[in-house]
Amino acid sequence: MKSDEMFEAVGFSVMSIRPGDSALAMGLGDLPIASTSHFLNLMESAALLAINDHLDPGETTRLISVELNVIDAVAIGSEIRANARCVEVQGREITLDCDVYNGDRHVATAKMKRATVERVSFLARTAAQSIVEHLPHN
Repeated sequence: MKSDEMFEAVGFSVMSIRPGDSALAMGLGDLPIASTSHFLNLMESAALLAINDHLDPGETTRLISVELNVIDAVAIGSEIRANARCVEVQGREITLDCDVYNGDRHVATAKMKRATVERVSFLARTAAQSIVEHLPHN
């Protein structure tokens, strides 16, 4: 990871809210408004666009924590956009400040932490854990 280049890196992502993206359609509430999970998905997309070019070959990241604050609701048919800015790199942990907007209206904010991992060894370890979990218990 090129942590010195990653600091202050920014990424942007955009999506349109369709009827199937509503909290009602996803079973996450009874209002036909954008599901909060889509705010998080959009922020993660922006975060990855901010940092991916600064990772070493074979390296990727995974979400380890997020503190999400929803400021306002978004109607079906709206276009929302997210931005993410890398604010800290400590060891393998990357912290990003993220925001979602609907036009000029600020609708969500988050502090996101991602951890860098070596892709192949991470997947191998995850697969091994899954195998062990499914072994018969004697």
